[in-house]
Amino acid sequence: MTASHTSAGAPEVDPRRWKALTFIAIAQLMVVLDATVVNIALPHAQADLNISDGNRQWVITAYSLAFGGLLLLGGRIGDLWGRKRAFIVGLVGFALASALGGAAVNLGMLLASRALQGVFGALLAPAALSLLTVAFTEARERAKAFGIFGAIAAAGGAVGLLLGGVLTEYINWRWCMYVNIVFAVVAAAGATVYISDRGDQRNRDRLDVVGTLLATVGLVALVYGFARAEQDGWGSGLTLGMFVAAVVLLAAFALVESRVRAPLLPLRVITDRNRGGAYLSIGLAMIGMFGQFLFLTYFLQLNKGYSPVLCGIAFLPLVVCLVIGSTQIGTRLVNRVPARFLMGPGFLLAAIGMALLTQLEVDSSFATHVLPSEILLGLGMGTASMPGMSLATARVRPQDAGVASAMVNVSQQVGGSIGTALLNTVAASATSSWIAARAFSGSVPETAAQQAAVHGYAVAFGWGTAIMALAALIAFVLVNGGGRSKADGEAAQQVGIPVVAH
Repeated sequence: MTASHTSAGAPEVDPRRWKALTFIAIAQLMVVLDATVVNIALPHAQADLNISDGNRQWVITAYSLAFGGLLLLGGRIGDLWGRKRAFIVGLVGFALASALGGAAVNLGMLLASRALQGVFGALLAPAALSLLTVAFTEARERAKAFGIFGAIAAAGGAVGLLLGGVLTEYINWRWCMYVNIVFAVVAAAGATVYISDRGDQRNRDRLDVVGTLLATVGLVALVYGFARAEQDGWGSGLTLGMFVAAVVLLAAFALVESRVRAPLLPLRVITDRNRGGAYLSIGLAMIGMFGQFLFLTYFLQLNKGYSPVLCGIAFLPLVVCLVIGSTQIGTRLVNRVPARFLMGPGFLLAAIGMALLTQLEVDSSFATHVLPSEILLGLGMGTASMPGMSLATARVRPQDAGVASAMVNVSQQVGGSIGTALLNTVAASATSSWIAARAFSGSVPETAAQQAAVHGYAVAFGWGTAIMALAALIAFVLVNGGGRSKADGEAAQQVGIPVVAH
């Protein structure tokens, strides 16, 4: 289905765009919450399928490798095939992969399902954001739509913790996989009826095979490097080898993209000052957010004795504040205030919230230490994420919407991988140093072990604070909200797309 055109050649506004947003949002929620819902289910799946401690991390890594490595290709396929088709194929494939995981009888079957989820997620996620980008072009409506989408993207991880806790505790870990089928069926049915896709916004250039191989293998090496750093340490030969390979491959990719006629990732997408600043600041902010989810989950369950369900409920204030920050603050101000004055202060507020967690002690209460941090983090990230995601896809040529959207997901995925590996390593090192400095004779007392663990969390939160503050600085410095590139503007006007200023 396509939108009709006016006599002047500009497309009429699709009257079904808000209904389409509903199903795009459902799909986005499924992809985002899948990352954390599986974390909650993993201990139960490990026991049920007799997975060793050494192999359990592959349940997470299999997904992240496929998803992170194939995102740029997924975005380009959406530009080539049509975003609606890529969106629906991604949903159906994700549902089938989830069904395979729920029915898994051994580790191999579970890993295959997780890898397939990553493959179809890499097709689905860029298509969802690019559909939103081309459907909402009027400034006020675009702000509202991206506010809703940004809130879901930011809050989905916390929702996954809650949903995973409920399903695991009251039903079975397998339902953490099966639940995706419900999301996918609803979203696919709605997309078939309500989502429109214009053929003249496709990029029908031949696929850049060399660039695709370099980008895919380079991103896989990068994500795998961070996964190994978490397991083996930053100095291990395999970790360093993966990082060196990633740098070489991605540098070669950039060189190829600057010379081929039809690049996988046109460099104009990332060299634009505002888009580049948005990608970089979002990626840095995700490092801090993933660290916050990870260590607060540890603290609440292992140190405070919360059940999985109660732990999920404890994240609800964060979710509520994320939604408020995105839909009520970011959305209302984005067309009145330059993006840098929403993103910068938003990330700074989130950094203050993270800084509060550096004061965490074993006997710290939820009300006095965790809740204030969640409120500041939620409001800050919600306020910053809405203009950040909108700016990251603004003023692109319609034919580039898929790869621009894929870059948002790449920054989030790489940021999350870095956050998990870097901050986990920092926390473990700080914990070991705390114990070594006290020179316990024999085994470490339980109370001391808890103190050491919480000290490690606090140090990791300190690093997260600094990284979040750096995201704020980059938003202030790079995001100028000024003029657009001439090429992008001309391309947009040729197909009747108004250029949205930020």
